[in-house]
Amino acid sequence: METESCETLHPRPLVKATLRLDAESYSVEANKGSLLSEQLVSLKEQSMAILKEFITKHNVPQDVPDELLEASSSEEDDVIPEKPQIKSKKTKLT
Repeated sequence: METESCETLHPRPLVKATLRLDAESYSVEANKGSLLSEQLVSLKEQSMAILKEFITKHNVPQDVPDELLEASSSEEDDVIPEKPQIKSKKTKLT
């Protein structure tokens, strides 16, 4: 009885995926490993790298002036919050 390796049985990747992020589309194909689990790990690594790049590219603040951020933080330091007065409830002993 002869056994064949997975590479001879499946010469092409078993795992493929397409990521659609906003208007952009990315095709991901496992490029490492001969076992399904190894290919899934490879696909996950590639997908996470694409997602990280997409988030980094699209998470840039839209023209936020630095002056407003500095002014709001300095104003908060000067204001001392008022503590609400708490009325205590006294119990009567009879």
